[in-house]
Amino acid sequence: MTWTTADIPSQRGRVAVVTGANGGLGLATTKALAGAGAHVVMAARNQDKAASARDEVLAAHPDASLEVVPLDLGSLASVAACAEQVLDAHEQVDLLVCNAGLMAMPEGRTVDGFETQLGVNHLGHWALTSHLLPRIVRTPGARVVTVTSFAQHQGRPVDPDDPNLEGGYDAWAAYARSKLANRHFAQGLQRQFVATGTQALALAAHPGLTNSDLQARTVREGGGGGQAPLAERLAERIGMDEDTGALSQLRAATDPDARRDRLYGPLFTVTGPPVPKPLVRPGDGAAIAALWQVSRELTGLEVNVAAALRSTAA
Repeated sequence: MTWTTADIPSQRGRVAVVTGANGGLGLATTKALAGAGAHVVMAARNQDKAASARDEVLAAHPDASLEVVPLDLGSLASVAACAEQVLDAHEQVDLLVCNAGLMAMPEGRTVDGFETQLGVNHLGHWALTSHLLPRIVRTPGARVVTVTSFAQHQGRPVDPDDPNLEGGYDAWAAYARSKLANRHFAQGLQRQFVATGTQALALAAHPGLTNSDLQARTVREGGGGGQAPLAERLAERIGMDEDTGALSQLRAATDPDARRDRLYGPLFTVTGPPVPKPLVRPGDGAAIAALWQVSRELTGLEVNVAAALRSTAA
């Protein structure tokens, strides 16, 4: 049942794009994939931190193949520029790890006017996937791994009539909603892969309770009310370290026996080795359809596997 980075098969010849690769779970994921031989595109907003993270990976793996690309998930223009840079440089995208995210932030808007947590945690990744999808579907064995959270159990599906939570904002509820959107995104994308006969996989993963900068950033930025310091202390005391917390998304990304409709997470929900769990739940179909509607309307972009396949055949 135990699964570690020693179980990652060779990733040599594969191109992996990891969002939020400049720290936390993203850096741990980058380090493990690069150590297994993948060329890792480190997509990150803070370029100074990304440069330091790159140095850290190279210190652990001197032969690592790395590439730093600017990415601000709160800006559709930045997402498009990042995707263009990746597509210009690579004929294949074997792995997209949608890892970056925010937790329980104060109410705000992205530069495109989206509620911040939905905008960064979901819509930015929706847009990045949309741009990269034609390359993903033509790459044999490609995977899209979306990082959710056990907070998704408290989330409500996105409401097409109120996608930005106008007049009714709650930081933790908005976070849970965005994490449920991450799960629904993985499910909806996988359904399209199956419907079109595409051999790619869309999987979800969650890190349980990991002591990363996620909780500390919430506190620094004044989010989460009185619960935020409690969450930070809990993570410090009983949370897994970042390398251990990243194992769930790494297993989803690399396990040769991974199957569709699975969510990878710690065995004991908040801690433990990464194990596959059922992803599909009753009633998900309507929520997925609503998420696709909202995401299309807000971003002006499609995540449509059939159309991506047609574009590659043209």
